[in-house]
Amino acid sequence: MKLRAKIRKVKNQDLDFVYKAICELENEILDLKVFEEIFKENIANPKNLYLIAENENEGLGFISFHTQNLLHHCGLVGEIQEFFIHQKYRGQGVGRLLINEILNFAEENNLKSIEVTTNKKRVENVVIYENLGFALSHNKFTIYR
Repeated sequence: MKLRAKIRKVKNQDLDFVYKAICELENEILDLKVFEEIFKENIANPKNLYLIAENENEGLGFISFHTQNLLHHCGLVGEIQEFFIHQKYRGQGVGRLLINEILNFAEENNLKSIEVTTNKKRVENVVIYENLGFALSHNKFTIYR
């Protein structure tokens, strides 16, 4: 049976789904009050695109995409911030549907590039992103505070 997934913009009522997805992705329980404030701010920002994939019964996954004008690109660049597909729906094309929506948005808005970063502990994501058309082109360094 083929998976029937629909993609739409995230709404305030999707908070619970997105919160649980991010907690699973990060393997920790995040502060819900702080999370909710950031969630509402981010989905209201017209420079961001938050999408959810769902079937008739449940959320399958979601993606968050932030854009900004960068000097070194002389234009608008987008970065995928979070990308989550429920374990039982991985490998069924849900991620590709979400990425295709991001690619359409990038084309419509003349973005110079689309970037994504993945944690080094998620080694399987490198192949996934390469299969989606991304090139491993940069290193990212972080100072945690």
